[in-house]
Amino acid sequence: MPMDLGLTGKVAAITGGGSGIGLGVAEGFAREGAHLVLAGRRGDILATEAERLSREYGIKAVAAACDVTTAEGCAALAEAVRRDFGGADILVNNAGTGSNETIMEASDEKWNDFWNLHVMAAVRLARGFVPMMRERGGGSILHNASICAVQPLWYEPIYNVTKAALMMFSKNLANEVIKDNIRVNTINPGLVLTGDWIKTAKQLTADSGGDWEAYLRGIAEENTPIKRFASVEELANFFVFLSSDRASYAVGSTYYVDGGWLRTV
Repeated sequence: MPMDLGLTGKVAAITGGGSGIGLGVAEGFAREGAHLVLAGRRGDILATEAERLSREYGIKAVAAACDVTTAEGCAALAEAVRRDFGGADILVNNAGTGSNETIMEASDEKWNDFWNLHVMAAVRLARGFVPMMRERGGGSILHNASICAVQPLWYEPIYNVTKAALMMFSKNLANEVIKDNIRVNTINPGLVLTGDWIKTAKQLTADSGGDWEAYLRGIAEENTPIKRFASVEELANFFVFLSSDRASYAVGSTYYVDGGWLRTV
């Protein structure tokens, strides 16, 4: 059900918007009556989902095929938003992925790839979107980081480091642009049941009976006091609320949506 957060007619751009958390966040905004720009590398998937969201929610959703790990891709996204809507009120920097390596063995190229994906994409999109938001009287920028930004997992040091950098960038950007009535915040999710988690669980249990649901249940019970994964919709609801004027005093903060997984205060 809609929360009636005053987002009807607003324009939200979501990177990594074709699947998983990004698509869930897009659907949350559509449910509130916001128009959408879905950004990602797979133009076919984006176009299909944009058409579905437009049809189901009576909003305008467009696909923007681009690679935000490059300066050209970020510029193309900003250009598409200005062309189709004249600007944006909300930007969700969601594009990202996990890693698997050791510090001693990971190449410079891998470090640079993740730096561009998790940090420089946010930097470049800030340059492109802040002027548009300023013209519209303000806006909201949200960065999807991770609990791993402060509570690292041993097998993905590059992910941990770049997500921590994204969190610090978000804080600095928030201080710089609040004068323009642009609020910047970070969300650090914990366990969220996406297709990637299910795919991985099926692969890991293929040789031991294939009970992938029990495998995921074990992860949740071991790590979270709530004893379960979040649904994508649960996380998306928080993104939508934080983008609305109901959260007007939330500036430069980091919010944990992790079922109690964080082991500090």
